[in-house]
Amino acid sequence: MAVPKRKMSKARRDKRRANWKLTAPGFIECPQCHQPKMPHRVCPECGNYKGKVVVAAE
Repeated sequence: MAVPKRKMSKARRDKRRANWKLTAPGFIECPQCHQPKMPHRVCPECGNYKGKVVVAAE
């Protein structure tokens, strides 16, 4: 069974965990209404996807 020979210091442990950060989602501009939207998704503002109306806008 793998057991550490020495105690890992807090600094060494925290250096390893420092790279677990969230990345902000990438947004693109909708070609129809020019509002920011997530890529490969229907625009929440106008309901267009790939130049076609998929969802009726409210």
